[in-house]
Amino acid sequence: MRIPPLYRHPVWQRFFAGAAVGGCISWLIFLFIFGNIQQKNSTIIERQAIRIKELSGYIQIWEEEYQELNKKNEEMLTIQEIDVKIHNFERYEIRDRQSIFEAEESVKEDLRSLIAKDLTTVYKNKEIIKKTVENKTLNINGKQYRLIVKELYFYTTISLVLEMKLAD
Repeated sequence: MRIPPLYRHPVWQRFFAGAAVGGCISWLIFLFIFGNIQQKNSTIIERQAIRIKELSGYIQIWEEEYQELNKKNEEMLTIQEIDVKIHNFERYEIRDRQSIFEAEESVKEDLRSLIAKDLTTVYKNKEIIKKTVENKTLNINGKQYRLIVKELYFYTTISLVLEMKLAD
């Protein structure tokens, strides 16, 4: 196999020389355009990085203020409602729902003085609340019953879950 003798024909020599010069010129144009695009992108990225730093600072300031406001609001929480539920009254064959409702309302009435009190002070006196409820005797259908506090939850609503027990 041998190389064709194209180097002797000036038409082919001009074609290959033109292709080589055109390739170099197009490469230089490509580098110029690519460089400009990269420079624009890098300035955009720098501006965005500066903006991100500014906004991160603002976010940190807002978070600190938000946490301070939350602390103040937690300190200002007050009791707004009392919820009482009596369970296991079926065990003593009390079918009268009205009696149970009246017993729940009686316990709510005893604890009514806690409404509009600060949550922390009410929580500190939870033992007194338990003793108040557990010392109460209820007269339902001619029988004496005592209440036992099974669950006690504090938030803006005090939730009491009570169980009934025959009084001795």
